[in-house]
Amino acid sequence: MMNAGQLSRRQILAAAGFIGLATVTGCGSGDDGGDSKDLSKKQNGAMKNYRAGQQFKAAEPLSFSVLHNNNPVYPMKNGWLFWKELTKRTGVTLKPVDVPLADYEKKRSVLIGAGDAPFLIPKTYHPSEVAFVSSGAILPVSDYVKLMPNFREKVRKWKLEPELDSIRQSDGKYYLLPGLHEKVKAGYSLSFRTDVLDKHGLSLPTTWDEVHDVLKALKEEYPGTYPFSDRWSTNTPFPCGALFSYLGQAFGVRAGWTYDNISFDHKARKYVFTGAQDGYRQMVEYLRGLVAEKLMDPESFSQTDDQALQKLLAEKCYAMSANPQELVQNYRYNLEKQVEGAKIEMVPVPLGPAGPVVLGGSRLENGVMISSKALKSDSFVAMMQFVDWLWYSDEGQRLARWGVEGVTYTRSGSQYKPKPGISLMGSDPDAPKDMQKDYGFYNGVFAYGGSRELVSSMFSPDEKKFQDAMAQREQLPIDPAHPLQSFEQEQATLWDTPLKDHVIQNTLQFVLGKRPLSQWNAYLAELKSKNMQQLVDLHNKAYERFKKENG
Repeated sequence: MMNAGQLSRRQILAAAGFIGLATVTGCGSGDDGGDSKDLSKKQNGAMKNYRAGQQFKAAEPLSFSVLHNNNPVYPMKNGWLFWKELTKRTGVTLKPVDVPLADYEKKRSVLIGAGDAPFLIPKTYHPSEVAFVSSGAILPVSDYVKLMPNFREKVRKWKLEPELDSIRQSDGKYYLLPGLHEKVKAGYSLSFRTDVLDKHGLSLPTTWDEVHDVLKALKEEYPGTYPFSDRWSTNTPFPCGALFSYLGQAFGVRAGWTYDNISFDHKARKYVFTGAQDGYRQMVEYLRGLVAEKLMDPESFSQTDDQALQKLLAEKCYAMSANPQELVQNYRYNLEKQVEGAKIEMVPVPLGPAGPVVLGGSRLENGVMISSKALKSDSFVAMMQFVDWLWYSDEGQRLARWGVEGVTYTRSGSQYKPKPGISLMGSDPDAPKDMQKDYGFYNGVFAYGGSRELVSSMFSPDEKKFQDAMAQREQLPIDPAHPLQSFEQEQATLWDTPLKDHVIQNTLQFVLGKRPLSQWNAYLAELKSKNMQQLVDLHNKAYERFKKENG
């Protein structure tokens, strides 16, 4: 993520001379559809009267280039069934431009900057598209969603308009077609050794106060241990990135991997500085308490994932952050091999002062940028119909995730199963074939978003239980759109990074007791000296301007 941020800054600075280009496409009211550009000469291969739920089939064979993020877990193969079946169903042959996962964001920037980008640029996380807006290198896709009936239907049916508004730029348009989820999909929470809890008559906690009490009881039973040790602290700017993300949610603030300097205060109807909020301070105080009482391992904030896992396996701790995949494929699998009778479960995110909520905005996933060169193609309309079918239709999403019914999977109602002899994400380690490696399905380049039924069809029993519990919670409102203009973005970037670094550094110092919480006000004064108020004012100015211009 740091790499992406650096690239974005460089791109923004490099593009500063092209600010005027962003207005060439016309601003208007910001309604999708823009100025109804003439597409009459770009209809080659397009379907007439293409509708939502209809199989897209090009009227003539077509091919489109696509940037392909080559994941080392399932390296790309030209012979994948995915490519063949896609061409068979749609008449479209994709020509992948293959880029190693580790270089994806850098290579993407180089290709776009040089004018050599493929037509389709998937696996793009907002806001990394912002860097390419002012140069005119990518299309304002909101002008063309009129060609995408499946996309529009899901936005309307799932009431995703506020989420889409949150990624609009200062011209009222958005430049990324994001993956669309019907329901919020939570990722991480705490896991506990349930056999150890059972042995001492302890229940799985449902609130953060109960988490404290359970850890305290475990400390009394095992005084030589830290009951809770954690991970996801290296290769990330925010140590314990997962823990801070879901703990922050319980206090109504973004922290950890989801941290952003700017948050919207829905009561005051204005943007505020996240790291200065009362909820943020309360979150810090809570963790400081765990560390001070020796309930949480202070090495959590610096150790590698492997070091953390070794402590779990050696029974030096009994609680650790998890996601459903790590829980099953790593923690449980290795514990059962090493510790007789060991059982481990993941709890729904414990509740805190904010109540049963999930942070808003998490129904959008990474998505697709379209190169501006694509608009010059006489097959542009067909390409947009194809994108709509593959990434946004139920059938296209089913193909990308599961493959071909009767060949790679069987289905009964909403119950899906890989065919015998095919493993999906470790479901059958002894199977001779793998859904991703051998067939090219469930590839992160093509498989994201979808209905709750389709997304949950791939859940393990543990994940289904976890997601069902989290789906009952209220989604906090989305932060309203407040896009910065190019020169504002340049200024914000200069302020943003030093402020974020100071927040993270002091968060850790407070939690570890290296700085007393009595110095919180001094910390706030330091943020002010680093242009905190100027950054907040800049975003509020952008918010008021966008509200005035777009209603």
